[in-house]
Amino acid sequence: MSSFINTSKNNHLKNPSQVIIKPDDAFDEKDHDFMNIALDLARQGARSGEVPVGAVLVYDNQIIAQGFNCPISTCDATAHAEMVAIRRACESLDNYRLMGATLYVTLEPCTMCLGAIVHSRINRVVFGASEPKSGVIISQEKLNEKSYFNHSLLVEGGLFAEQSKALLQAFFKERRQSKKSIGKQNSL
Repeated sequence: MSSFINTSKNNHLKNPSQVIIKPDDAFDEKDHDFMNIALDLARQGARSGEVPVGAVLVYDNQIIAQGFNCPISTCDATAHAEMVAIRRACESLDNYRLMGATLYVTLEPCTMCLGAIVHSRINRVVFGASEPKSGVIISQEKLNEKSYFNHSLLVEGGLFAEQSKALLQAFFKERRQSKKSIGKQNSL
């Protein structure tokens, strides 16, 4: 009896996930275009009072879904930009698998979002800024390198990292100033 294993169907037997951090000019023009859309979505989220993170899912150079953070407005703790885009893509394609897709996101994914990325079988993730507190690709646990995941992916970080970081910093600076101003008004 043969014990042949077809590795083309068993992604977990392939190489572990790869993470490459590179400068903006090392990405191609399409990557720039899709990340610019993600940045626009992040700005849209900020205007709605949400933490400015945007995500775009692409397949064959076509956008299949997009989203921005909206946990506050939707009263849904799972409504991160990546989750919104993944849900929309799965619904529109009527498939929970997104093999061959690339996810562009302005901020390094958290544990929940990386789990959804792995389970939906997205092939490539391109992110902007690192997330020192809860990012799990380069900042904290480096979960994508764990051998127990049954899917490996290519992760490329650093695309428009400064723009992504500036959006987040401006948002939180404004939020802090707003809270100080409310505090002063309440003390009068």
